Amino acid sequence: MAQKFFGTDGIRGEVGQSPMTPDFALRLGWAAGRVLMRRLDADGGRDAHGARPCVLIGKDTRLSGYMFESALEAGFASAGVDVLLVGPLATPGIAYLARTFRALAGVVISASHNPFSDNGVKFFSHHGQKLDDAVEAEIEAELDEPLVCVASHRLGRARRVESASGRYIEFCKSTARLDNGGLRGLTLVVDCANGATYQTAPEVFRELGASVHVIGNTPDGLNINEGCGSTHPEKLAEQVRHYAADAGIALDGDGDRCIMVDERGEIIDGDQLIYVIAEERRRAGELKGPVVGTLMSNLGLALALESQGVSFERAKVGDRHVFERLQNRGGNVGGESSGHILCLDRATTGDGTVSALQVLAAMCDRGLPLSTLVAPVEKCPQTLINVRVGRGAADDLMEDDDVRQAVTEVETALGGDGRVLLRPSGTEPLLRVMVEGRDGEAVARHAQNLADVVDRRAAV
Repeated sequence: MAQKFFGTDGIRGEVGQSPMTPDFALRLGWAAGRVLMRRLDADGGRDAHGARPCVLIGKDTRLSGYMFESALEAGFASAGVDVLLVGPLATPGIAYLARTFRALAGVVISASHNPFSDNGVKFFSHHGQKLDDAVEAEIEAELDEPLVCVASHRLGRARRVESASGRYIEFCKSTARLDNGGLRGLTLVVDCANGATYQTAPEVFRELGASVHVIGNTPDGLNINEGCGSTHPEKLAEQVRHYAADAGIALDGDGDRCIMVDERGEIIDGDQLIYVIAEERRRAGELKGPVVGTLMSNLGLALALESQGVSFERAKVGDRHVFERLQNRGGNVGGESSGHILCLDRATTGDGTVSALQVLAAMCDRGLPLSTLVAPVEKCPQTLINVRVGRGAADDLMEDDDVRQAVTEVETALGGDGRVLLRPSGTEPLLRVMVEGRDGEAVARHAQNLADVVDRRAAV
């Protein structure tokens, strides 16, 4: 249930969930405000001089963001919490500002890389990290309580924060360990996905000295992620070739993901960027713990890191799981193939602009083009097939004797040069069948055979 309002599911909601509505957003603001205030009081954290607790609310450029912003604002105010409204700003920008303003929480209205018709709400703690499971559970429970507004004199107030974008720009710039030359001499193309970074990201790179061409920076409330950004980097690749740029940077709608394009116009995904960042940290003696990817990370990333003596570990799919593994293992670099990259020595959450800056800093430091930096990652072919199964049947199928035997046969055929992954979809009645290895034709054949077995067993 937590994903209903803590994830990036949309107005349409996930399978089996109710759509997000203004009424729900209002109740969510009230419930979250009540829980956060209770916890503050229990910790004895209220200012002795009566300073009023506050939350920050930011959003991306979706048309529905205005509606949900007002509803959340009213909910928090009815719980006696002040609201700081920052307008369109990248999700990681809210995480950063939640810390600097010492807010109870940072709230982002966004559906990330999804179409404009979706929307959702993300929460960050005053440390700039995702809320603990215990806090989420407490807010969920509070949602079932009758909404009771505080007394009139205790109502929360709202105000706009005009300095939010400038503060975030300065933060991003501070994460790039560049010499006095900065990014001078580099020509970049930046695709802002018509999303939350359309004002901030180009300025970050310009103020560091790069020559910047921008696309995807004309949001109209409906075109966020539409044929652009990290999920559609093809246009960016064309523009990099057109301008003979040194690199292209594709962000997603809320600015926490980054995909890049090298000087040849080749698309560089999250796995390859993670390698470049980790290798730069290793060379500088700053890499800590293992690099953490996910179950979907390409085998080529693991092999490239291991060739440099760097250990690699896999977490469940999702940046929360990567973050938890990094924290538990003392690591500082990890992420997902989709471009959601964590540099915990620079930021508390995934930040597309910060990730791009780490890669550009490596290019400047070593004087090498991006294509050369990613060359050690020889990506292994992957075939992913989604098999539709009965609702709730995916877990049982993974334990089915015939399916397990088929998996064992494929793993034996691959030897040490590949792997098999069966993973239930978190949002649809699907079982995802993924096979990876060095031989693309063999990988595709094994994946189809395994998918056929799953399909037959699902029909029984």
